[in-house]
Amino acid sequence: MQNIPAINMAGTGQRISDLRRAAGLSVKDLQDIFGFATPQAIYKWQHGTAMPTLDNLVVLSVVLGVAIDDILVLDSASIISFSA
Repeated sequence: MQNIPAINMAGTGQRISDLRRAAGLSVKDLQDIFGFATPQAIYKWQHGTAMPTLDNLVVLSVVLGVAIDDILVLDSASIISFSA
């Protein structure tokens, strides 16, 4: 049996918001960096209703100057167990 941590979407969203502010970037700045027509995707990330795709996480980590692991918040309270 192995334990797999779950991603806390609300916590990750708050972390993205905090890291964005710490980097001195606005939502509009991120919208421009990603080439999004609207800021809705970024707001969804920050509210924890959607997660960035893997390629967007890579860009976020570079833009925010942190590792991907520093963006994601893992929820140890809801560890998923499985056996191979």
